[in-house]
Amino acid sequence: PLSLAMASDGGDRNSTLKRCLDVLRDTRNDSEQFAALLLVTKAVRAGEVDAKSRRQIFDAIGFTFPSRLLSSRQPPAGCPEHTFRALGLTLLACFCTDPELAGHSQILNKIPTFNDILVSPCTPDSTSMVDDVYQCLNAIMASARGPGDLVIRGTVAALCQAYVSCSYGSEHALALLLGLLAIAEAKCWQRDTPHLLAVLSKLSSDFLKSEDMTKFELCEILPHFIPPSPPLTQDSQVSECLHRLYKGLAAILGSKLNEAQRDPALKLAACLVQACGSEWIPAESAGSKFLALLVNLACVEVRLTLEEPDPVEVEGKKQVVTACYVLMEMGIQECLREEKPLLEEVQKMQLMRIMEEAFGAVIFYLKRVKQEQLQDPFIFASVRILGAWMAEETSSLKQEICELLPFLVHYAKKLFKEGSSAAHLPQPELVSTEGSGLPQDALRFLLPGFCHLTAEDRPRDILIQEGAPALLCEYFLHHWEVLSSQPTSLAPLTSTEMSLQTACGIFLNLVVTAPDLIRRDKSFSSLMDLLLKSLPLLLPQKDHLVLAANIATLGLLMARVLTASSALQGTQPAREFFRAAIRFLSDAHTAQADPGGDSLAMTLSPAYLSAWADVQELWFLGMQALAGCVPLLPWLPQAVLQARWLEELSQLLSRVAPASVDFELIAAFQGVLVELARASKLCREVILSHQGREWANLYGMAALEQCLSEP
Repeated sequence: PLSLAMASDGGDRNSTLKRCLDVLRDTRNDSEQFAALLLVTKAVRAGEVDAKSRRQIFDAIGFTFPSRLLSSRQPPAGCPEHTFRALGLTLLACFCTDPELAGHSQILNKIPTFNDILVSPCTPDSTSMVDDVYQCLNAIMASARGPGDLVIRGTVAALCQAYVSCSYGSEHALALLLGLLAIAEAKCWQRDTPHLLAVLSKLSSDFLKSEDMTKFELCEILPHFIPPSPPLTQDSQVSECLHRLYKGLAAILGSKLNEAQRDPALKLAACLVQACGSEWIPAESAGSKFLALLVNLACVEVRLTLEEPDPVEVEGKKQVVTACYVLMEMGIQECLREEKPLLEEVQKMQLMRIMEEAFGAVIFYLKRVKQEQLQDPFIFASVRILGAWMAEETSSLKQEICELLPFLVHYAKKLFKEGSSAAHLPQPELVSTEGSGLPQDALRFLLPGFCHLTAEDRPRDILIQEGAPALLCEYFLHHWEVLSSQPTSLAPLTSTEMSLQTACGIFLNLVVTAPDLIRRDKSFSSLMDLLLKSLPLLLPQKDHLVLAANIATLGLLMARVLTASSALQGTQPAREFFRAAIRFLSDAHTAQADPGGDSLAMTLSPAYLSAWADVQELWFLGMQALAGCVPLLPWLPQAVLQARWLEELSQLLSRVAPASVDFELIAAFQGVLVELARASKLCREVILSHQGREWANLYGMAALEQCLSEP
């Protein structure tokens, strides 16, 4: 009966399917079961089975029957060897159309089998098996657990092999790879770098060779296969791929293009810049012209889009403009680069003028932003790139930037408040947070520009009027908590630490130029309390010396302004802070054998050598601030005596050759010593008891010599 049903194209298919399922469920006759199975799979392949019928098939045979088919190696007489596997795969592909079943452990356990089929040679008889495997993998990808299991169970490698070898259905392999990289990029690269690089090699080769629209389609695909871990250019295979991409992009961007062709090319170039800066661009004449062209095109695109009054037009171009921002930031860096520059001076001047016009368009766009748009990631990208410009170019667009400052402060405050409240929200493990709408730290990118602006009267007044100092104090307190909660290590400088350092620079400007603000704004009292507590904790950690220098110097300068504060009236935190500050200042120099003679020379302490370029100015400012604090804080000379700095300094000056101590250093020492000798009889006696008159005369410290000679 089944054979007749199979041979017939008419009749009631549902009743025939039901009879087949009854046979599969109840009959033990192998030939009857095989005939029923053939009929069921034929109906499935023909697309004649609806969702209800698919569920009936599963309820009738479950996972056990397809599993037996997959493991069977003995085909029926006269059938191809993969007959049973093909039938099993068709059933699993059928089950996978049900989302509940696609994520079932019995399906996920078959992933290694699916992988084996993808990497096995494909004959005309086995193409249906490959189609079924791709159907199963796509269904697994759409399930909650699926992507993670596919990565862990080796599907990435199998898909890469299938694509590189141009196997049957390789376009499906590429689509699945793109999906997995979008969801779990880091895990994919961590486990399967060699295989993914093989795909990149093929794609880059195809990109260079193609002369039709395929070239532009590959521009959309290639960014997903650029490795995320720098330095990429040190790997010879990657370098070769990057060079092919450079040549392909140079050919594209040097031609006359329409928008649909140009935009993907700019996005690909931006992706390469994000991955490895400008290192993928050769250091030669052609390379410098290409780089200049790239930045020029980006600036033109930004102007054309952001000066467009139609918001719908802007909306459709946000992705490509964001890519252009990346290229413009590279342009800024390359125009400032002095060591082995890619650009000639003429090119740099031309690009700076072009970029100034583009940033004028960015400011024009941000001025029109409405309150309800502030959550748009594109606004964040626009503020971020403007921050990069403000950090480096301090003279151009000054009027326009001043007009925009109220918006920038408001925007940064809004995101900071939202970020603080969302900081502890759990993040999904396998999902990328890029563009997910989570609050981001806009202030981090504005700090360098604000540091420049607080040194000038008009922008500083606007920032103060808009409440920026209070925001910055709150931001500093928050980031100190973040830093102090991290385990101490010799890790590279974090963005948190860099933000703290830059914020210190802003506060230093405000202390010097607006001391009345420091006295009246209660935020600075809270900041002072934090500085008093933080320096003693930070200073012993030698890998944080630059931040410690910033905090020490800022604390000393603020103490000079806030001497009336109860926190500075000889309290324990104040004493510990000044002890740490004195230690920072006194540890900077030591005596060392002079290579050119028999005497000792004053040199930098080894711990300060690598950081001195960043610390030097702060050290001298700190010495000056300490000298200013001595007459204002009556308890301070006693703290200096307890630290035994006078004895150490006297001994150091007595041991080294005066010619090894430069005039600026002598002046810094003398400034503090004179104030101590004037403020404290005990300090004066300690200096005198350590041959103070002699070495004061020896070093030409006339003011100190006179002070010590007074009765």
